[in-house]
Amino acid sequence: MSTRLGDLVERFGGQLVGDPNLEVSAIAPLDSAGDSHISFLSNSKFRALAAQSRAAALILAPMDDTIVGATYEGARIVSTNPYAYFARVAQYFAALDETPPSPGVHPSATVHASARIDPSAHVGPHVTIEADAVIAAGVVIDHGCFVGHGAEIGEDTHLFANVTFHARCSIGKRGILHSGAVIGTDGFGFARENGVYLKIPQTGRVLMGDDVDVGANTTIDRGALDDTVIEDGVKLDNQIQIGHNCRIGANTAMAGCVGVAGSAKIGKNCTFGGAAMVLGHLEIADNVHISSGTMVSRSVLEPGQYTGFYPLAKNAEWEKSAAIVRNLSSMRDKIRTLEKQIKSLTEQAEQK
Repeated sequence: MSTRLGDLVERFGGQLVGDPNLEVSAIAPLDSAGDSHISFLSNSKFRALAAQSRAAALILAPMDDTIVGATYEGARIVSTNPYAYFARVAQYFAALDETPPSPGVHPSATVHASARIDPSAHVGPHVTIEADAVIAAGVVIDHGCFVGHGAEIGEDTHLFANVTFHARCSIGKRGILHSGAVIGTDGFGFARENGVYLKIPQTGRVLMGDDVDVGANTTIDRGALDDTVIEDGVKLDNQIQIGHNCRIGANTAMAGCVGVAGSAKIGKNCTFGGAAMVLGHLEIADNVHISSGTMVSRSVLEPGQYTGFYPLAKNAEWEKSAAIVRNLSSMRDKIRTLEKQIKSLTEQAEQK
């Protein structure tokens, strides 16, 4: 399906340079877009590629439009945030092609009589919904999901196939839980006695706000006593582990394979690169940005960018550097001894 550029600008704003009746049918990358596509430029280093693009229209920032517009022959939508504009247009095109699931409960689903399911919700095949669960309006629960007793799923939230949402946990409006996500598993809580581990019951919940997105095979543990809290707008990529009693602040985003140990408190508007690790019981302030592969071993109380990994090197070079690092303590002692000797000799020289 296609849409007019004028309709896009009317819906999403921006300044149109070109024919409002020009129609586009999809979004495509700069280098492969054709005359039925709209593309976008969000990184100025690709200006030359944009200027040569065969796309029917471009979304770009004012500073890029001044340069690209001199040679690019297509229409342009000028926006202060072209990447966000692209996201909205992509959502729009996806909605045009989407066939919404029909309301109702599939005959193969197992739903407890005390569960409350809004008539507008969709419950797919082989779903299990236990006692006292609450499924709000517009919810979509795909094949094979499990919703535990007393759990609450907010309006327009989508559980993709094979999501497990354990007892008494809750998620707000417009959430997305991708396939394999597990919400509300037991936290890793054990007490050790005489060489034996004793399990500590995990009686808290997972409470998730509105507009939370959880990637495939991501796990969020329930609290031991208090709750694990995921605030509004949090975005979690695939294969992330959030330990029990953690709190993740609003609009924080984590890339794949991040691990957060129990009772860590993470602020709002933070970002974590892939495979970053956070030790337990630490506190991270708002607006902290952790680079990929970084091990956070202490609390971070000031906003900013933090990095804690050693740069890639050839193995022989790495071994040499590792050997130097191992010897730093003895080297420091030797340097201090030399400094004392130099100071003593200097003082003796000055006294003569």
